[in-house]
Amino acid sequence: MKQNNIYLIFICLFFFFSCDSKRAIISPAIFHSGDRLFSEAEAEFADHFYDKAMELYKEYLVQFPRGSKAPGTLMKIGIIHMFNENYNVARDNFYKLISQFPGSYFSLDARNKILETYYAEGRFWKVIEQGPEVLKAAVLKKDLKKTYNLLAKASSSIGFEEMTVYYYYMAYDHSIAEEKDSMIVKLKEYLAPLDVDDVENILGNIENVEARGLFLYLKGVVDTEAEKYKNAVYFFSQLIQDYPENKNTGSAVNILEEIEQLFYYDHHAIGCLLPLSGKFKTYGNRALRGIEIALFKFNAENPGTPIKLIIKDTGSDDKKAVLAVEELYHEKAAAIIGPILTAASAAITAQTRGLPIITITQKEKIADIGSYVFRNFFTPEMQVRAIVSYATGKLGLSNFAILYPEDKYGKYFMNIFWDEVIRQDGKIVGIESYNTNQTDFAKSIKKLGGLYYDIPRRLVTEEVEEVEEIEDVDADLKGKDPRPEAIVDFEAIFIPEEPKRSGLIVPQLAFYDIKDITIFGTNLWHSHTLIEMAREYVQGAIMPDIFFAGSSLPQVKEFVKAFEDTFQNKPGFIEAVAYDTATILFQAAIQPDIYSRSSLRDEIIKRQNFPGVTGETSFGTNGDAFKKLYLLQIKGKKFEEIE
Repeated sequence: MKQNNIYLIFICLFFFFSCDSKRAIISPAIFHSGDRLFSEAEAEFADHFYDKAMELYKEYLVQFPRGSKAPGTLMKIGIIHMFNENYNVARDNFYKLISQFPGSYFSLDARNKILETYYAEGRFWKVIEQGPEVLKAAVLKKDLKKTYNLLAKASSSIGFEEMTVYYYYMAYDHSIAEEKDSMIVKLKEYLAPLDVDDVENILGNIENVEARGLFLYLKGVVDTEAEKYKNAVYFFSQLIQDYPENKNTGSAVNILEEIEQLFYYDHHAIGCLLPLSGKFKTYGNRALRGIEIALFKFNAENPGTPIKLIIKDTGSDDKKAVLAVEELYHEKAAAIIGPILTAASAAITAQTRGLPIITITQKEKIADIGSYVFRNFFTPEMQVRAIVSYATGKLGLSNFAILYPEDKYGKYFMNIFWDEVIRQDGKIVGIESYNTNQTDFAKSIKKLGGLYYDIPRRLVTEEVEEVEEIEDVDADLKGKDPRPEAIVDFEAIFIPEEPKRSGLIVPQLAFYDIKDITIFGTNLWHSHTLIEMAREYVQGAIMPDIFFAGSSLPQVKEFVKAFEDTFQNKPGFIEAVAYDTATILFQAAIQPDIYSRSSLRDEIIKRQNFPGVTGETSFGTNGDAFKKLYLLQIKGKKFEEIE
């Protein structure tokens, strides 16, 4: 009986505990109401309903100021204030979080957020002052990286280049593998402007050997890409010498070998590409004469650093020009003068080889080929700018007419003249064209003067009617219809035409009573053919030119005398342009700080306002020359320079 009772008790206990266990498993978890409130706030925050989230976060703090979610709540409230640019209020919440919950996971994040608020306000010094304290408290790599990144950005904003690079390196050092490539890009960007001393100062603060090697390698790469080969050689050499086991040393050796091809050349050897044979040999030989005069003068004045010419005949052939550039490169030429006609193909090859080349060509967009390509010549734009500037600035003219031929030359000059007049606040009040096959330009001229179309009878003046009624007409008027006077509402006319046709046009202007105006032409008018044909009708006409052998400038007089003494004739503009090109290049090549072809290229750009015989010359960063052209005026049977 007792035994049965024991079994009964055991069975009852078994069912009791089994039922309790089952109840514990199926009963729902009871959440603290604060957790539910915080979750609602988080959901609103995630959906970007920040105002509603703010209400819920604040309600949580009212009910549970020391609750487990209080640190996260203070963090989110601060972040929302940052979104709204309420940086002071945001900081108050972050400081409250740090003081009330110093051991919280959010405490370090709050310190970083404080730095971010200062950065957002442009208070970069505050970031730099407080950053080190944040770094001391950080433990995790990701937190350190975040702070170093912010310190780098703040340092960059106030121009502390060395600090910027140092902090970016530290951010790189604390980045995970997947982030390092992007950090390398940042490092290279900020390493670029630093010089040798700056890098040495940074290295002094980095103890890690691998890191120092990386720094030297990156700086060498950056300077190589910027064509600062002298600096690149220094950094790569230091890396190879001090850290031979560095993983980047092998790459540095390879880059140094490539630099050697660019870095070492004959500083005083200048290549010369000209068409010395073929149908354009006349132009090539004329240019060579100008270069030879420049060489003789330069070497006489600089006996310690004589220049030698390496002359190549292009024969006006693109393939020969390309081959000649390659030969000059391998012969260690410092730079190239020319060519004249095969400029594009030669320039492309020179750019590829990193070999400075100053072309002597009017071909458009040659200098756009690359940073090593220059052009020293005069362009239609230069001519038009000189004319219009003189007309509006010195003569006070404002109303212009254009009479131009219907060919490529005439249309191009017409368009740029029109644009330049408008740019300088002038007006084009008349414009007419003519066919290049005609010799009678009456139709176009009469249109300019308002004489081409018949005048309605009712508008004919009484004076003309009276003349028609006179029977005894003067002998000069017999057989002619009386004409009204021309209506000339322009003060100047521009005629972009060659001398012979211009010699026919200008007298016809006078015949149709278009008189007492200033006549402008292009450099083609600098020809005695025009004077012989148009004589008194072309007196006072003005044109620009790149060279004037009769100039009173001392450098022109010296050049002309030297040329005449050597070749027994006067130089023309081709000889003059070649002379100036050679002189600019010779002077740049012997400068003491020229250590590479890229630095020679930079020196050419630096030599501004060169007082050449072809006018004051400068090169723009795009490689095209800017020139102050001569303005010439016809007086009697000769051309005179306008001061």
